[in-house]
Amino acid sequence: MRKILIVIDMQNDFIDGALGTKEACGIVDNVIAKAESYAKDNIVATMDTHGDNYSETQEGRNLPVPHCIKGTDGWKINEKLSPHLAGVRVYEKPGFGSPALVEHIKELAAKEEIEIEMVGLCTDICVVTNALMIKGALPEVPICVDAACCAGVTPESHEHALFTMASCQIQINR
Repeated sequence: MRKILIVIDMQNDFIDGALGTKEACGIVDNVIAKAESYAKDNIVATMDTHGDNYSETQEGRNLPVPHCIKGTDGWKINEKLSPHLAGVRVYEKPGFGSPALVEHIKELAAKEEIEIEMVGLCTDICVVTNALMIKGALPEVPICVDAACCAGVTPESHEHALFTMASCQIQINR
């Protein structure tokens, strides 16, 4: 069975930028170690990607902190992690979830048996959204989330998201 690693939004603005947290800073080395354990053709990544009109979007009106504006330093993948993701398939997404990522995973699952491991930021927003989208599209594909390679907006919301995913039969590795 082929094991796919999905790295969600390990971008500067979520680590030590506009929406960064000490917990997000604390998982970078864990995510690097995880990425090193996979062949690059088995890694897929996402990048939260907004335009200059972010404040005019629904997300911008509800979260009025400009972040991950395409082309800015905050939008870029963390510089310690970026060499480990060089050459992997990356999906830019304007919202929490990536339909294109789900389609890609569906294409892989149609060709061979796969299982998914997910890591990244933020557990309680983009990780949970993409995990549930994939679970909804492919209910028989095993999905796990490595809690030590994720961080939420707060430690409490991180735990709530892990609980939600576990309730939906997504394996949580601690």
